[in-house]
Amino acid sequence: MTISLQYCNITVNDTEKALGFYRDALGLELRNDVASGGFHWITLGSVAQPGLEIVLSEPHAGRSQEDGDMMQELLTKGVLPMLVFRSDDLDSTFEKVRASGAEVMQEPIDQPWGPRDCAFRDPSGNMVRIAQAPKD
Repeated sequence: MTISLQYCNITVNDTEKALGFYRDALGLELRNDVASGGFHWITLGSVAQPGLEIVLSEPHAGRSQEDGDMMQELLTKGVLPMLVFRSDDLDSTFEKVRASGAEVMQEPIDQPWGPRDCAFRDPSGNMVRIAQAPKD
């Protein structure tokens, strides 16, 4: 038996602004763009992980009003779980994301626990960390 992650969800305020960050700044591929029932979601992926898709959706998409309001509050506070991506060229990735206008939280540094990484906020305030892929 094998198991693998298929979807990872990211809650955003504006799917189009988020698309600009995740597709244009990070270089993910647009896989699907769906509108249904008054809501909109977008899926993106990486050629490095063809079976994994990242789903961008708004706080109220597929949730009750109360749950959507709670998600919006957490998103506004910037306390939803962070995302961690891996790059084979952290410095180039950092410069590309910074040039997009994304808020820089941390420039590339070597962490005491091992990885070299950096951090940004996406347009909705989610923390996005990018780590250097280990050298083989």
